[in-house]
Amino acid sequence: MTLQRRILILATAVALLAAVCVLAVLRASSRADEKDRARAGGPQITRGEFSLAPGDGGRRIVFRNMAWGPHRDELATVAAGAPEGTRTASGVSCLRFHAAGGTGICLRADRSGVQEGYRAVVLDARLKEVSAHSLGGVPTRARVSPGGHLAAWTVFVGGDSYAGADFSTRTSVLDLRTGRLEASLEDFTILKDGKPYRAADVNFWGVTFTADERAFYATLATGGRTHLVRGDLAARTVTTLRENVECPSLSPDGTRLAFKKRVPGLPAEAPWRLHVLDLASGAETPLGEERSVDDQVVWIDDRTVAYALPGDFGADLYALPADGSGAPARLMDSALAPAFLG
Repeated sequence: MTLQRRILILATAVALLAAVCVLAVLRASSRADEKDRARAGGPQITRGEFSLAPGDGGRRIVFRNMAWGPHRDELATVAAGAPEGTRTASGVSCLRFHAAGGTGICLRADRSGVQEGYRAVVLDARLKEVSAHSLGGVPTRARVSPGGHLAAWTVFVGGDSYAGADFSTRTSVLDLRTGRLEASLEDFTILKDGKPYRAADVNFWGVTFTADERAFYATLATGGRTHLVRGDLAARTVTTLRENVECPSLSPDGTRLAFKKRVPGLPAEAPWRLHVLDLASGAETPLGEERSVDDQVVWIDDRTVAYALPGDFGADLYALPADGSGAPARLMDSALAPAFLG
């Protein structure tokens, strides 16, 4: 055996030994992180399987786990009646998520190419991939219709915050029954103040679907103002209803929209307060959360909404009465993008 070959064998052995040592350190570090969280009173997490199907597993919350450790960013679940209980982590990672009617939409990073991108992945009730669609920007909002047949998502194409005016979004709607993808709501006909409207600065975000899965509400921004719109999927139209409504979320009974509203006098970087709009009367009710909420809330039931605020590990979830009474209550630590199922 030549000296050169001996040196090559020795170098290979050293490299393999180094790799084994690094792997051992990483595994030990993960175990230590979990032990540290347990000592600090952080959420307990186990690996397991669960379903998105209605009625399968009782009333529960499925969400993006934000706790540090090996299961960070994975979809996890807890019983709705015990939100601080042990979490079951799925192994499926998402940046944004929503689910209804046995269907999930998962907006995730895509590292399969040379450059990192993003995909919208439709999940079945067992969290298996049904279809995937490339995204042209950074994920920010996701929604599934009550019956599970429609999915919508919004990405930032330019900018990364709704607080200022220097951003651009793209919102898509997918019909899972036909496979038809509306790549951008900007292709829909806009009826503003009863007349067709076109402008180069149009942006949409924050879709919420009606129970019949024929219509939706969303935010339209143009000319420095935001508008609540109602969309008709068959006619491919959106109609403006009122100003200063962002990220609407339709109540389970279909009578109210929870939304964030810009309030004059608040800081430019934190301008919103949560309100609820009664669709029949047009009355707006400010909710009892005094902090600025940059989220599309979800309804826990017809009386309570949930939303995320920044936390020590990225985000925490809070619950709040939807009638303007009461005060916010912390629902879950280290959690984001919840869906209330069952």
